[in-house]
Amino acid sequence: MEFSLTDFIIGLTLMNAMPHFVLGTFHARMLSGFGYGNRANILYGLFNFTISVVLYISSYSLSGLLSSGLYLGAVAVLLIYFVTGKYVYNRFKAE
Repeated sequence: MEFSLTDFIIGLTLMNAMPHFVLGTFHARMLSGFGYGNRANILYGLFNFTISVVLYISSYSLSGLLSSGLYLGAVAVLLIYFVTGKYVYNRFKAE
């Protein structure tokens, strides 16, 4: 198996989406491509996720996306957090 820069960027942007989204949701300050702040980090996480999905589909097609268990597993974890992250934050934040 040879190195593919496109695959590297797909994985990099997918995994980079998680910390920005998590830290943005939990109101932690972290520099992102869109600056500091919660909203900037959440938007940057969504931006990275979008880049990853678009690159994957353009490289392997939609059917390739649906047949890749590794990529779908990583996307599932990220989407579950996108949907439940605010609830988790509100439920477990320190008062």
